[in-house]
Amino acid sequence: MTSVLSRPVTDRSGDENQWTKCPSCTSLLYLRRLRRQDWVCPECTHPLRLSVADRLDLLLDPGSFRRHDADLEPVDVLGFTDSKPYPRRIAEARERTGANESVVWGTGAIEDMPLVVAVMAFEFMGGSVGGVSGELIARAARHALAARLPLLLITASGGARMQEGAISLMQLAKTAQELGRLREAGLLCVNLLTDPTYGGATASFAVLGDIVLAEPSARIGFAGPGVIKQTIRQDLPKNFQRAESLLACGMIDDVVPRDRLRPTLGRLLRLHSGPRDADPAPAGGVPYLTDPITLDHLPATEVVRTARNIDRPTTLDYCAQIFEEFFELHGDRCSGDDKAIVGGVASLGGRPVVVIGHQKGHETPELIRRNFGMPQPSGYHKARRLMDHAERFGMPVVTFVDTPGAYPGVEAEERGQGTAIAECILRLSRLRVPVVSVVTGEGGSGGALALATANRLLILGNAYFSVISPEGCATILFGSAGQADRAAAELRLTARDLLELGVVDGVVPEPAEGAHGDWAATGAAVREALLAGLAELSPLSADNLVKDRYGRHTRFGDPNCQPSVTRW
Repeated sequence: MTSVLSRPVTDRSGDENQWTKCPSCTSLLYLRRLRRQDWVCPECTHPLRLSVADRLDLLLDPGSFRRHDADLEPVDVLGFTDSKPYPRRIAEARERTGANESVVWGTGAIEDMPLVVAVMAFEFMGGSVGGVSGELIARAARHALAARLPLLLITASGGARMQEGAISLMQLAKTAQELGRLREAGLLCVNLLTDPTYGGATASFAVLGDIVLAEPSARIGFAGPGVIKQTIRQDLPKNFQRAESLLACGMIDDVVPRDRLRPTLGRLLRLHSGPRDADPAPAGGVPYLTDPITLDHLPATEVVRTARNIDRPTTLDYCAQIFEEFFELHGDRCSGDDKAIVGGVASLGGRPVVVIGHQKGHETPELIRRNFGMPQPSGYHKARRLMDHAERFGMPVVTFVDTPGAYPGVEAEERGQGTAIAECILRLSRLRVPVVSVVTGEGGSGGALALATANRLLILGNAYFSVISPEGCATILFGSAGQADRAAAELRLTARDLLELGVVDGVVPEPAEGAHGDWAATGAAVREALLAGLAELSPLSADNLVKDRYGRHTRFGDPNCQPSVTRW
């Protein structure tokens, strides 16, 4: 009997002059060529299903895998018989695949980064989840916890194993609690969903990782399409339950082609491995201005106009310039992937950070796709998910603020826009990691404050931060949006005004031609300001970071703390 670690998932052994058919485009494929291409169809790029051995060879450093618990076997707890007794089904599956169960786990390394890995073998009873397969996943998680190692879970499953009844069902709770313990311990868990992943797997361990990736076109869902059609007679949309549709719906972080999986996992492991040799704080003092007297008085209308210039760098532009590495994460895991908020994990001066920011764009199609930087509730839910990620792994949070405000539409209100913003503000206020925010353009109302409740709030010289847009203020208080210039002046929303009021902690000077005229110089200045802010906050304990943020915000509105303001 051949071991599951060498047995192919389809008949790929024997004579190399064999052909197979692509399950997607039906092209005839030469097996020798297919093997060289990691079993990806050269005609349509559809990834064919991999055996456990092929999967481990694809992802892990050569010779690094050490298998654990190879001798565990399923138990017939019910005496279940359908068309044949369950023990006979197990025996046939073992004979056909060489596997004892549908899960193989062990330790290994990816790009020299050690980890624990568990792989599901779909060829063993459809990758179904029984008591022992759940136990194997649980043991992998326990080992990861004990050894303080990341866990990679690679899933391919048709769902729960009905022949084990409620014992199979209870594996959802058993495995979920193990991943919960990893989460509480701040240990990284990455899910890689492959075709297919359904049922009990997607209601537990398959989607509970900190980061969820999927292979292209993988079928992923809870109820299978056949069950849905038979149960509620509903027509299913095109690409239903495919990885790409789940990405658009905010359920997974990324769809990664097979040839990019190994380097992608390597990047994620590095970014979560803790600080490396960090860049020192900028020499020569704090690289942002903290005294209003040192700033020119700029007309508020000019500042507003400049802040709204669509050629100013966006969050993604800053990410490309400022950070050594940046890996974007997608979705709020419940309702959508709002393109007006972007974020992910990055490295700043050798230190891992979580980045969150509003995203507009430079051309009309992108501005429309990004909703002009006005987030829906799902955008704020995504931001809050990233805040949780930061605290779990002890990563500072860096935010970039540039929004006219939260989207004011009917659908946003029906989905709880105010609550979504409030929860972001609350979460930021209580994070036990440093938070540094930079207002890079427009800072409109609560939609901006949702990303700006920070230990250190900085602002670019031509940006603004306000309780409402000048047009909104003019309409409400002066009876006409045509009075926006007057409202902008009265709102005292410029960088100098805000520094004098104590709302911001520092002003990052822009090049003479403005941020939109010299991205490189602006990015360099923002990077130095962020490094300085983080260097100042790094010595503080988690409790003192929360106290620092608490003290910063409690002074606003206290008559004993109000600054005297000079009118020009």
